[in-house]
Amino acid sequence: MPPDLEPPSPPSPTAPPHVLNALMPPRGDLWVFGYGSLMWDPGFPFAQAEAGLLHGYHRAFCMVSRRHRGTPERPGLVLALDKGGSCRGMSYRVDRSSAEAVLAYLWDREMARYAYLPRTVTVRLRTQEVQCTTFVADRDHASYAGRLTPQRAARIIRRAHGGRGSNRDYLASTIAHLDELGVAVGPLRHLLRLVDDPKSQDGGLDD
Repeated sequence: MPPDLEPPSPPSPTAPPHVLNALMPPRGDLWVFGYGSLMWDPGFPFAQAEAGLLHGYHRAFCMVSRRHRGTPERPGLVLALDKGGSCRGMSYRVDRSSAEAVLAYLWDREMARYAYLPRTVTVRLRTQEVQCTTFVADRDHASYAGRLTPQRAARIIRRAHGGRGSNRDYLASTIAHLDELGVAVGPLRHLLRLVDDPKSQDGGLDD
């Protein structure tokens, strides 16, 4: 069944204590990896921020948005970490004294629809490797759109609009922020060109 025909998941409750405990490092400070808006708007206190490289996942428009960047009738797409490849992002070191509160905040921010999975991943920094908490796409969730071709993703993004604005503006804003941080955005820039191409055929998730 296409993702836009699936019923929305119920809002998430407060993070289960056993999940927070599992994400807490056995010793030392907490590290958090951001690949999207956490890179320019983390929303939590941190002691250190450093660019890092994550292998095994890539940044992709693979998650359906029926509220913020789309509607149930015309869903949009938002970023998630999907399996395969690599991703440059921002790694934040959080003092252990603040770690539990930060994890609870991240759960509320990232798990509103249970469309993501919390994971501990290895991220390469300039001089060391660190274990980071991040949230990756749940491929079994109704909101997972799968691996879309750039052409199909562009058709979806072009016509979607939600409570926080157009899907096209979300893509353009992401590119602008990543540019400011010095992160290569070649594939996203190509996607934006397709979105803005009037010759590209219209369509949506159920095409």
